[in-house]
Amino acid sequence: MTIRPFDPTTARLLEAILPHVAFDGWSQAAFDAALVDAGLTSDEAKAACPRGATDLAVAFHLAGDDMMRIALQAADLGKMRYSERVAFAIRTRLNVVDDKEAVRRGTALFSLPHLAAEGARLIWGTADAIWTALGDTSDDVNWYTKRATLSGVYGASVLYWLGDDSLDGQATEDFIDRRIADVMQFETLKAQVKANPFAKRILAPLDQLLSRVRKPSGAAPADLPGRWVE
Repeated sequence: MTIRPFDPTTARLLEAILPHVAFDGWSQAAFDAALVDAGLTSDEAKAACPRGATDLAVAFHLAGDDMMRIALQAADLGKMRYSERVAFAIRTRLNVVDDKEAVRRGTALFSLPHLAAEGARLIWGTADAIWTALGDTSDDVNWYTKRATLSGVYGASVLYWLGDDSLDGQATEDFIDRRIADVMQFETLKAQVKANPFAKRILAPLDQLLSRVRKPSGAAPADLPGRWVE
């Protein structure tokens, strides 16, 4: 996998650890073997990755997001419907990974209670990368709902993909299409509800509250919630 320009030490460690992850997971044993293979001291490795293999698992995921962005920029999406673009982006994110076992081991790592929040943050980041690459311009509550919905679809797709042994991953492609179709049906239902005069009156206070939500500003850390308009 081509990786983003992390600091040189992290890049060396990431390349070195991948052959060991299939056997030892994203573990201390794999990290120790990687620093030996990379010709680094323990202090050098810890300075770059204080959490050891966990930091390298994060770097591996972020590198996959970068590869997806590059692939989407090169793809011709103009003739696709929006739902097809989203499905294509999810497939692209899965296809840029050339080490499925590393993803499997990473999924197990980030399912641990003390790392679950980290795993959720990474999936959210992938969803954000997809919407951004597809030109999403929302800056209100839809910025959050789009990413939350896609996080669920992407997370489910990864789990299905990890267990998929069908020819050329056709079962995963069909699964993604079904999940996107489910989302589109839900969006249609939401539109129908909002068009109902009675529902409009009932939901008016909530709509007024949500209208004040804005996506994180460029000056704020990306993981903070939206800001309120004074």
